[in-house]
Amino acid sequence: MDTVTLLALLAVAIVLLFDYTNGFHDAANIIATVIASRAMQPVTAVVIVGVFEFLGPLLGGTAVANTIGKFVDLSGLPGTLSLTVLVSGLVGAIVWNLFTWWRGIPSSSSHALIGGLIGAVVLAVGRDHVVWGVAELADGHVSGVVKVVLALILSPLVGFGVGYVVHTVALYALRAAHPRINRPLRLGQFLTAAGLAFSHGANDAQKSMGILTLILLLGGFIPSFEVPFWVMLACASALTLGIMSGGWRIVRTLGFAIYKVRPLHALDSQLTSAGVIFTASLIGAPVSTTHVVATSIMGIGASEHPRAVRWGKAREIVTTWLITIPAAALVGAIVYALVFAILHRGQP
Repeated sequence: MDTVTLLALLAVAIVLLFDYTNGFHDAANIIATVIASRAMQPVTAVVIVGVFEFLGPLLGGTAVANTIGKFVDLSGLPGTLSLTVLVSGLVGAIVWNLFTWWRGIPSSSSHALIGGLIGAVVLAVGRDHVVWGVAELADGHVSGVVKVVLALILSPLVGFGVGYVVHTVALYALRAAHPRINRPLRLGQFLTAAGLAFSHGANDAQKSMGILTLILLLGGFIPSFEVPFWVMLACASALTLGIMSGGWRIVRTLGFAIYKVRPLHALDSQLTSAGVIFTASLIGAPVSTTHVVATSIMGIGASEHPRAVRWGKAREIVTTWLITIPAAALVGAIVYALVFAILHRGQP
């Protein structure tokens, strides 16, 4: 087996491992409000979410995969070098994901992936091999890192705003409702949680699909950047397995530490998050489910009782968001430096 094939197999395995860690890291984003509002038992929630999470990547298109697979330009480089760079960036993202999961911090797997790859690419072959998209933005086109970062920055703001509006309208519509309305609100979450799971799968699995397709292209296994069906299936499976493994530390943060979630809050949060994330998937914008879900809860809480929102926890989450890309970039660069040192050990 030649070196390129061996590196490609290793890279594919690491992509699927990242997809798995993404799943259990983001599981809480989907099931936290369902459990906090007592709409479902954890086992029921995980099964329903798992089914629709699996369907999302298969039926949600490839617009996000195209964005992620093209924000670094490693064409023209030797296959061994380009694949080593990708492997290093992915390992950096996984390390950061595991650290934040261990600490119970709802950080962004999307940010970690972007940061890890940028750090490895810049250290290995220079910043010119990252498609920053700044020049294109001056011409009125959004692409590359600019498109990714804009999506990751704007989506939480949209999540907050839409959550605020949706909950305000819902409160007005149900202003005279009897407390028995909580039962249909809990039942309604079977639909909204399924919709959130589908949209999450459609957006998050495509990030891994894009990187995996790039690996195949750089290794010479496919002639052009087109996502094969087996790649969709593999990424959908890895993400779903991760989701079904759970992420209970972050459930506590999203479900209880930001705002006291009741059935109406949970339904509105799921509806808001599903709509924002699926819309982003259709236009090829990679977003953070963690960001959108957390800020939708904040917007809902702010529309009802602003003082009841635990803004201290919100500030902690925002701080983590701000450091994720540079931190993951640093880890990705360190991983590449270690790999380079091991491969060139003993050479002058």
